[in-house]
Amino acid sequence: MNTELAKAYEPQEVEQRIYDFWMQGGYFHAEVDAKKPPFSIVIPPPNITGQLHLGHAYDETVQDILTRWKRMQGYSALWLPGTDHASIATEAKIVEAMRAEGITKEEIGRDAFLERAWQWKETYGNRIVEQLKLLGSSCDWDRLRFTMDEGCSDAVRHVFVKLYNEGKIYRGERIINWCPSCKTAISDAEVDFEEKEGSFWHLRYPLTDGSGYIELATTRPETMLGDTAVAVHPEDERYKDMVGKTVTLPLVGKEIPIIADEYVEMDFGTGVVKITPAHDPNDFEVGKRHSLEVINVMTETAVINENGGKYEGMTAQDARKQIVKDLDEGGFLIKIEPIKHNVGTCSRCKTVIEPRVSTQWFMKMEELAKPAIEVIRNKEIEFIPERMEKIYYNWMENIKDWCISRQLWWGHRIPAWYCHDCGETIVSEGSVAKCPKCGSTHLHQDEDTLDTWFSSALWPFSTLGWPNNTEELKYFYPTNTLVTGYDIIFFWVARMVFSGLEHMGEIPFKTVMFHGLIRDAQGRKMSKSLGNGIDPVEVIDQYGADALRLALITGNSPGNDMRYREEKVEANRNFANKIWNAARFIHMNIDDKDVACKLPESLTTEDKWILHRFNEVTKDMTDNMDKYELGIAAAKLYDFVWDEFCDWYIELAKIRMNGEDEAVANNTRHVLTWVMSHILKLLHPFMPFITEEIWQSLPHDGEALIVAEWPVYDEKLNFTAEAGDMAKVMELITAVRTRRSEMNVPPSKKASLLIETADGTVFEALKESIARLAYCTEVTISDKVEPMDGAVAVVTNACKGYLPMDELIDKQAEIARLTKELEGAQKQLDNVNVKLKNDTFMSKAPQNVVDGVRQNGEKLTEKIRMIEESLKAFQ
Repeated sequence: MNTELAKAYEPQEVEQRIYDFWMQGGYFHAEVDAKKPPFSIVIPPPNITGQLHLGHAYDETVQDILTRWKRMQGYSALWLPGTDHASIATEAKIVEAMRAEGITKEEIGRDAFLERAWQWKETYGNRIVEQLKLLGSSCDWDRLRFTMDEGCSDAVRHVFVKLYNEGKIYRGERIINWCPSCKTAISDAEVDFEEKEGSFWHLRYPLTDGSGYIELATTRPETMLGDTAVAVHPEDERYKDMVGKTVTLPLVGKEIPIIADEYVEMDFGTGVVKITPAHDPNDFEVGKRHSLEVINVMTETAVINENGGKYEGMTAQDARKQIVKDLDEGGFLIKIEPIKHNVGTCSRCKTVIEPRVSTQWFMKMEELAKPAIEVIRNKEIEFIPERMEKIYYNWMENIKDWCISRQLWWGHRIPAWYCHDCGETIVSEGSVAKCPKCGSTHLHQDEDTLDTWFSSALWPFSTLGWPNNTEELKYFYPTNTLVTGYDIIFFWVARMVFSGLEHMGEIPFKTVMFHGLIRDAQGRKMSKSLGNGIDPVEVIDQYGADALRLALITGNSPGNDMRYREEKVEANRNFANKIWNAARFIHMNIDDKDVACKLPESLTTEDKWILHRFNEVTKDMTDNMDKYELGIAAAKLYDFVWDEFCDWYIELAKIRMNGEDEAVANNTRHVLTWVMSHILKLLHPFMPFITEEIWQSLPHDGEALIVAEWPVYDEKLNFTAEAGDMAKVMELITAVRTRRSEMNVPPSKKASLLIETADGTVFEALKESIARLAYCTEVTISDKVEPMDGAVAVVTNACKGYLPMDELIDKQAEIARLTKELEGAQKQLDNVNVKLKNDTFMSKAPQNVVDGVRQNGEKLTEKIRMIEESLKAFQ
């Protein structure tokens, strides 16, 4: 490691070298250690199709901060990494690549397709892993997992067979969410509802007996091709005499019954609904209750099939247009009512979902959900922020059976075989070659794969060796903390909770920290369509990983969205430079001296103050981090380092190190080194690269900062009295500097300072520091100062300070300057007030323009107040 620091901090030169140092030292690896308490986090596995985005960067930064912090606190800290096979997304990528070659997966067959898929995974699957390393992620890469590796696959098959044998997994025909683009079933949690413009088409369905018609309205007229009934409410007096009759389905010509069912809302529309069991989940349930025929009129690509008569071959949208035209021409269309309604879309590709009846595999959820709800109610698992519990309860208490099968080839193939001869279904963890019922060898395995989230639900324990009872599983499970976005509370969090309880008999984690989304500077969600996405790798290349990490954490809080601004990253790059320059200053003063990282026995007031403040910041930061208030912790340390250590203590230290007393100077060097070393420890989880580089260059104990001991509050460093004394002196210096600034007096222009105070001893002890930092030629301290003509007074809680005016400025010239400035500001304010009183301007100008004028007026008012205060000082 370097023991010297370059003139400027260059992240590109430091970060890869430091990361290699950590990797070679094995510092990320966690072992079962009876002498240490365990701490474990499993990474939310990013898709192998993915590329690092800001959401990943924030998510992983939070996890890395927690892991590094716990590692420094003495835990055997495991951050277990891995990636997800992402069935739908990955298969889509491979199919797209094959399309460019002019071939389809059906043409080459399943085995050849899967061979291509595994090759694709090997080529692209670890891209995001390498990008996570650029961010500084201290994952235990020795334990890198993949949701389709051998161990995870064993766990998936074991769970499927277990739940099937218990009757919790079943195969049946039900209405499901179908994505015509992905060509697969998806679960309720994978459907996003978007408000879209639509229509209610009001239609006449004529009674078959010729006695009239019944009116109804639909938002999807194309599905009428599959209508098998018309329903009314049993208590609706308007239609009592019609129940049991039939109507002739327009355009199709067949008779369908009028039925009574409590599903119908009498007060909604006409109180009549068309029933299409194959294309609506509610209609499907009505159909089961009334034994209605189920007629599927669409293909898997949302094209009308052979059941659609003359509309066969049309897309659903084209068929809708033609059907509406034909209804109108046939006298069946009453009116079209424009509406806005929520339309279900695929969360991945945004295609409109087509509910359709299909034979799929399902998991019964009602009984699994109950204990998963109770562990949250009982606070066995803590949600941060707590308000996320309501979202969790709402979904879990209204949960439906989970459709777990997908019509894909890439993924965990369903371990079920069907006998061609006797129809037996065999579910097994191993391959099946012979039917146990009839002995036939004519078997075929189910073509479908499992929902990606099925394997992800097992992640906290399958990655630790389950279903084998490994030492890692016994030591690290349940995991401590899950860090994830609130947007996958249904997809992943809930499923891990019920899976952990069902298969492990205990919760999968003790705390869930939900974070928000990273939005752009305007508050918009980042997306490809808007072109407002930010590539974290590019940010790291420009500013360094530490600057990005601190920018993502500072000012952020659990559960809340945040806005990304490049200026914030730049500010934190400047903070890194501030720390670097402070370290170089220390080097310049200790490199040829015998200085160790330990505190001297003799401490001055300034020393005790900075140690006291460091001690307080250590306690506050640790408390904040215990509460997952990482943004607050980082902000407190940032302020301490910049405002107190760099801007105050280093300036105070310069005075003593340049003084004639070598003993005092050497003590100061030791304090500087000790405080900087311990600041680096507190800062390390947030900015790991620069802190390790600086720490290695300074005197230190131990081999690496990453495994150094986390500072703890020390009562011996509680110097309350001295900190109070120092605060009085700092308040005076700040007041003098502020007054000089208000009068535009440059630092080079020095003057004497008279201090009137009852705390003479305090100010006397720090007289030299006051003189240097308040730009004074001399400092006189007294318990009583006679009134002085032409002196500027500054008042603090502990003293009054007097600055002779004639030593600082030309009084008359300054009065003239301020008077002229006051007149100009007043003229500008008058113009602003004229605009704000102009009704035409206020009513026609854009709101942002009006707000800008109003804010300018507020600034001018404050400027005038300050100028008037300055003029009063000359009276």
